[in-house]
Amino acid sequence: MKALRFHAAKDLRIDTIDPPPSPGPGEVLVENRFCGICGTDLHEYAYGPIFVPKEPHPFTGAHGPQVLGHEFGGVVKAVGEGVSHVKPGDRVSVQPLIMPRRGDYYADRGLFHLSSDLALVGLSWHSGGMAQAALLNDYNVQPIPDELSDQEAALIEPTAVAVYACDRAGVTAGNSVLVTGAGPIGILVAMAARAAGASQIFLSDLNDTRLALAREALGEVRTINPKTEKVGDVIRAETEGGVGCDVAIECVGNEHALKNCADAVRKQGVVVQTGLHPGENPLNWFDVTFKDIDIRGSWAYPTHYWPRVARLIASGQIPASRIVTKYVSLGEAVTEGFDQLLDPAGRHLKILIDLSR
Repeated sequence: MKALRFHAAKDLRIDTIDPPPSPGPGEVLVENRFCGICGTDLHEYAYGPIFVPKEPHPFTGAHGPQVLGHEFGGVVKAVGEGVSHVKPGDRVSVQPLIMPRRGDYYADRGLFHLSSDLALVGLSWHSGGMAQAALLNDYNVQPIPDELSDQEAALIEPTAVAVYACDRAGVTAGNSVLVTGAGPIGILVAMAARAAGASQIFLSDLNDTRLALAREALGEVRTINPKTEKVGDVIRAETEGGVGCDVAIECVGNEHALKNCADAVRKQGVVVQTGLHPGENPLNWFDVTFKDIDIRGSWAYPTHYWPRVARLIASGQIPASRIVTKYVSLGEAVTEGFDQLLDPAGRHLKILIDLSR
C-alpha cells in the first residue's frame, strides 16, 4: 500500500509498504479515509526528528521511517479476538494516544495522556493516518455518530485539544476569553470557548490573512494584530470594568503571545498554555503574583473525550469543518499540503488528505 513516511527533515516520501497484517487479539484494522496535517507533523517535516524516535520507542518499539498522521478516521475492515465495541463496516475516528493501560502511576488513575511512556499513532507507532490502512489497539478506535461526516471524524483529535484547553481554563457562561494564535487550534479553541458559553472572544495573530480566515470561520469575534494594536490595552478597553479578560489561552508557543496573555487577563484570571514552547520564557513573575493569576498547562486531552467531542461537532456547537481550507490526495500531500502550510503567507488553515483519491 502507499504511505507517506518521515525519513528526515525535509525528506517525506510516498513509499510502497506492506499492508498491515490481520488484527490480533485486542486489535482493529482500519481503512483510512481522511487525515489532517497537524502542526506537529509540520515541525517534524521542517526540523525533525522531534517526536519521531531516533531509537526504538521504549514502549512501542517504533522508529523511522515513520508513517505520519494522527488526526484521522476511516472504516473498520477487521477486528481481532475480544474486540466488541466496533465491527467491520463501522465508521470510526482514531484516538491516537498509546500508553500502558495499567501498572503506570497515571494510567492507574485514568490519566492516560500523562503517562511517561506515551506514544502516538503517526509519530511513534508502526501505523499512521497518512496511509491507506492502519493497525490499531482497540482503545484507539472510537465509533462515530451517523451525523458526523468522514471529514469531521478526522477533526475530532484537534478539537479534543481545544476542548481540553477550555476545560483547563474553566471557561463558563458569560466569560470573556482571549485566544492567541489564529491557526487551526486557536480557532477551534475559540469555537470551544463559545460552545462552553463564552460571550466575548478576542483572537490575536500577527498574520492578517489568518485573522480574516478566522473571522470567516467564527463570525462575531474581535481580532487583534499585535503589530498594530497592543493586545492588553484593547482587551481592557472592551471588557467589563476595564479590568481585562477572564481567561487567556495561548495557542502559539510564542513568548510574546504568553506575555500578552498574562498582561490581558484580569486579576485572579486564568492563563492556559496550549502551544508548545521551544525554550524558556522570561515572564514578569511580579505581575503574575501581583495579579493573583493562575497559569496552567494543557497537554493533549484525556482519552475519554472522544464521544463528547464527536457530539459537540455533530450537533454543530463546534463547527470544526470550517477550519478546513483544502483537500489533497496522498500523492499531493507534500507539495500541496505540507509546503503550503509552511508558507508564511498563511493562506490555509487545516488541509485534509483524502485517502480515497
